[in-house]
This record gives sequence, C-alpha cells and structure tokens, in this order.
Amino acid sequence: MIQLPSIGEIQAVLRKYSVIAMVGLSPKPVRPSHRVAQYMRMAGYRIIPVNPGHAEILGLQCYPDLLSVPEDIDIVNIFRRSDQVLPVVQDAITVKAKVIWMQEGVVNEQAAKLAEEHGLVVIMDRCIMVDHRQYYHSPDEV
Repeated sequence: MIQLPSIGEIQAVLRKYSVIAMVGLSPKPVRPSHRVAQYMRMAGYRIIPVNPGHAEILGLQCYPDLLSVPEDIDIVNIFRRSDQVLPVVQDAITVKAKVIWMQEGVVNEQAAKLAEEHGLVVIMDRCIMVDHRQYYHSPDEV
C-alpha cells in the first residue's frame, strides 16, 4: 500500500500549484465534478476541462485527453472510475504533471504506485474542494 501525503503536504500542494486538469469533468451542474470545478475556479485556480465528449465546459475549451492540453498541468484531478485511472496516470506522467489527485471514492493502487515511481505526488480518495474548504476557509466564508 502506498503512503499517502499528510495534511501538511496536501496543504502545500494546494498552495504551490494552480493549474488543474479535471479529467472526467461533466457539463451537468448537478454532477460533483462540475461543482468542484466551479468552486476551485472561484478559489483562483486555472481549470482545464478534460472530457472527450465535449468541446466546452464552464465556458472553457475542453480537451479530449491530457495529451491534447497545450499548456503545463500541475494537478490532474481524476473524476473517473477507479478501473479507468491507470491510462490517465500514464498520460499525466507523459505531460509531466506534478500531482495526481483521485477524487473521493477513486482508489487505484497500481496507478498510484506508477505515479509515485515517476515522482508525482499522489492524493487518493479525497475531494480537492473539501480539502480546500477545510484548510483555507472558515465555514462562514463558503
């Protein structure tokens, strides 16, 4: 089993990096990925939608995969089923992302191990929005 980052390391990731590619971002406002992307964008992060079925989400150009994104990516935030994570991690390694963030409920030990072997920070089974709210805002600010 891989060693996941401490709370301090998660806070450091949220402070240090600002460009988040959201793989599996849905255009539907009721979906968790959509709400998370909106929140993180309002918190000042640059969001890059990645979903092969759409040209635009949240008014932003959407890319079919990480390899198609024409800019540097800091965090790859994954909203995919656990069994679909490995190819995303392989692409994240190729584009030299710094962090793999598997959303709450998404766990893939093989993909996490591969990412760590290539120097990426791995955060698994956690919601980036929940962590950001908890560590950077008091409840009355959200």
